[in-house]
Amino acid sequence: MLNFIYYPVSFILWCWHKVFGFVLGENNAIAWILAIMFLTFTIRGIMFKPFVKQVRSMKKMQEFAPELKKVQKKYANDKQRQAQEMQKLQREHGVNPLGSCLPMILQIPAFIGLNWVLRAFSIPPKDGSPKVNNYFFDQQGVESYLNAKLFGVHIGDAIHHTATLGGFADGGWNWNVAPVAIPLMILASILTHLTARHSAARQSATATDANPQAAIMQKLTMYIFPLGVLVFGAFFPIGLLVYWLSNNSWTLMQQRLVYTRIDKEEAAKKAEAKEKRDALAPKPGAKPKPGQKPVQSSKPAAEIESAAGDDTTPAGNGKRSTKAGSPHRFAQQPQRPQNGSAQQRKKPASGGKNSGQKGSGQKRR
Repeated sequence: MLNFIYYPVSFILWCWHKVFGFVLGENNAIAWILAIMFLTFTIRGIMFKPFVKQVRSMKKMQEFAPELKKVQKKYANDKQRQAQEMQKLQREHGVNPLGSCLPMILQIPAFIGLNWVLRAFSIPPKDGSPKVNNYFFDQQGVESYLNAKLFGVHIGDAIHHTATLGGFADGGWNWNVAPVAIPLMILASILTHLTARHSAARQSATATDANPQAAIMQKLTMYIFPLGVLVFGAFFPIGLLVYWLSNNSWTLMQQRLVYTRIDKEEAAKKAEAKEKRDALAPKPGAKPKPGQKPVQSSKPAAEIESAAGDDTTPAGNGKRSTKAGSPHRFAQQPQRPQNGSAQQRKKPASGGKNSGQKGSGQKRR
């Protein structure tokens, strides 16, 4: 049913066992342990880009978390409208809330595939004949796995075998496996918690409050998953515990490297933006450089002319005198008329002051 998962996992494991078996021996348990570890590293290497996208998505969610809080507060009584507005805001910022869960979801098929492939080594055929193959492994590969021992314990054994899951004839508790399995269970549980804690430390309280799904997933990965490894690890074969341990070791190391790289990129962007602002801003008391053009006003020319035309003060005789520096200072003054005779220019107006004085003088005579 899930052969599309089992065959790729089996092939990767087969390739790495051939590499380490050539150096250490095919029946060597260390060769099988290394093959399982490098199977884990191969799968995590394939999922490296989705992991980086996950980190960047979490970073974006932290940036607009205050806006999500405003939406939650605004539509506190309308959950349907609240969900719609939050989804709209997430689309505008290009953030997928499920993107942070993608690497973890992709690990589930690998875990299921490896679990079944390792258990299938020990499951005999229904007719009772010897097992001749296990997906990409032939009969020699199957016998090599079954004969490999780590500290005197077969790497395919678990503390408890469940007959319904694997069809084991020797189902039940195998306490001779506990000295090897329990330390691996404890280490895997601790690393699971540390990995989740390191990831949670990158998320602000505002981001987790604004995204309930992220808050729930954070609690699951920090407490429920480590507890599950510690409890249900008794049902895992030694090889699967090695996978879980190496997977969390890789995740913790990868998180530190990726987070450090992203922090450096953000610090470099901030420094570059600050340099640009400092270069554009004028320094206090600095003189303009030779040939540097002054900053031109953004006002239209019509506004400048109207402002210049209004820059006048009334004179004492009713005329308007312009200020120095105004464009009206250079305007052409109105000229006196040049036409007409000198008598016309000297002739007083009727009813003027001179005529009145002359008339009064004649009467006195």
